[in-house]
Amino acid sequence: MLKTILGQVKEFWRDSLLTPVFMILEVIMEMVIPLLMAAIIDNGVNKGNMKYIYETGLVMTVVALLGLIAGMMGAKTAANAATGLAKNLRGSMFENIQGFSFANIDKFSTAGLVTRLTTDVTNIQNAYQMILRMCVRAPFSMITAMIMAFMINSRLASIYLIAVFALGACLLLIMGRATRYFKQIFPKYDDLNASVQENVSAIRVVKAYVREDYENERFTKASGNIFRMFSKAENILTWNAPLMQVTVYGCILAISWMGAQMIVTEVLTTGQLMSLLAYCMNILMSLMMLSMIFVMVTMSTASAERIAEVLEEKSSLTNPENPVMEVADGRIVFEHVDFAYAKGSEEAVLKDINLEIHAGETIGIIGGTGSAKSSLVSLISRLYDVTNGSVKVGGIDVRAYDMEVLRNQVSVVLQKNVLFSGTILDNLRWGDKNATEEECIRVCQMACADEFIKQFPDQYHTYIEQGGSNVSGGQKQRLCIARALLKKPKILILDDSTSAVDTATDSRIRKAFATEIPDTTKLIIAQRISSVQNADRIIVMDNGRVADFGTHEQLLAGSEIYRDVYESQTNGGGDFDEEEGKCEAFLECLPTRCRRSESEGALPHVKGGKK
Repeated sequence: MLKTILGQVKEFWRDSLLTPVFMILEVIMEMVIPLLMAAIIDNGVNKGNMKYIYETGLVMTVVALLGLIAGMMGAKTAANAATGLAKNLRGSMFENIQGFSFANIDKFSTAGLVTRLTTDVTNIQNAYQMILRMCVRAPFSMITAMIMAFMINSRLASIYLIAVFALGACLLLIMGRATRYFKQIFPKYDDLNASVQENVSAIRVVKAYVREDYENERFTKASGNIFRMFSKAENILTWNAPLMQVTVYGCILAISWMGAQMIVTEVLTTGQLMSLLAYCMNILMSLMMLSMIFVMVTMSTASAERIAEVLEEKSSLTNPENPVMEVADGRIVFEHVDFAYAKGSEEAVLKDINLEIHAGETIGIIGGTGSAKSSLVSLISRLYDVTNGSVKVGGIDVRAYDMEVLRNQVSVVLQKNVLFSGTILDNLRWGDKNATEEECIRVCQMACADEFIKQFPDQYHTYIEQGGSNVSGGQKQRLCIARALLKKPKILILDDSTSAVDTATDSRIRKAFATEIPDTTKLIIAQRISSVQNADRIIVMDNGRVADFGTHEQLLAGSEIYRDVYESQTNGGGDFDEEEGKCEAFLECLPTRCRRSESEGALPHVKGGKK
């Protein structure tokens, strides 16, 4: 763990090494000042020698200035090193997370990763800065002060030694009891972040179901857990201050009482007693600093373990030594594929899948909820690796490809459509960062997105809020489809990605695919039979297996599952695709306002329940 964290210091090693040097220089200057002060009292004040006082005072001023400069430089270099470490930690964690497979991402919660990138890194930053400054300054100051005290009077200095050992034992006991609470605190931050994240991202659902009180209660509970754990830890740590004060005042009283007797018997001078008291404060303040370091290190240890866990996590998917750098075509072959999300799982999600899909085919995939439709297509772009068997694209096992090359040729529109903050063009160019505006418009026309984009005042320069909260579900889906098309992929996967658009728009999108990208293999997961019935072939999934595979007509004749779903959907009426021409003509006759509503996925219903 320590090696992993310190390995991120990188270019800030110079500042990390300079900080202790400046701290040691500062301590040396501080240790000289009590000696000069004692000399002024003994040789200047007591003897009335003003010249000596001025000369020694000038030297003391120079020493103090040097100490001040050293302290300032130490603070500067420590701040640079600590903030640099935090920057590198966040950068390395974020970069490593980008390389995670879905299996790795499933291991960490989103809220947990956010906490590690923010709160945990901040703890490490604060601890590292304190360690660079105080972990060198405090022990060096204490040891130097102890040596100087023994040089002046070993009998009085032994009081410090006894106090240091007694106080050190008490501090270790306190730290040991507080540590266990700090280790439990930071996982509680994950729960708090999860509560905030879910509430903010789903605020519309919260308000729609009037669950504000429930969410408040949930947040209060998560916040209360952190409060209770911190309170327990801090209640233990509060013993630090009184113990320190008792020790400090006890040492001062003991040294003053014994020192006064020694002055009377002329064993000790007044200046030496003043120096001893100064060194006493140095020693005990150093102990106070060490106690603060213990607290910070205790807190940061738990954070360091959580950060190291992310940095040391290796992706379950890696490139082969000599990867294939070109995908020949969109052929897809599944050979005896088994797949389970968890290693060693007794129940496989996909079981003995055998499929052969030709380049340029349009393949529909239907099945009930939990039938593993999405799991099936996620293996094509190698978002997961198969448990047994193989998946081939372009005649080559997907595990032989460079993953970036493969994923650039397999474009996926997932069930959960995500848009990022930025303009519509910015979002579209996720598919091709060098795409021209004309190319973006072209793919939007294919995805039936151009019609609603042109209704915005800024059209393609319209700003999309985080998560696409200022566009409808149907609009978001069409933008995501356009973004996928911009990659010009050899394989296009639509994972139930037209569920929020009306069936007329769905039909137009499918027609555009057939005419505009005939050589692209298209896999369309859908719940509506109308979305896949015109596909070249249709896969019927049932409980992780391919129940049937054939054309619409073949499945109607030979697949009981497909026939039951088809009859249940078509007998209900209201399907646009039954009378597609009539529906499209009807749309043309609608007033402009209604057609705008249709484009936003909100076409008004007419009498009889039909659109």
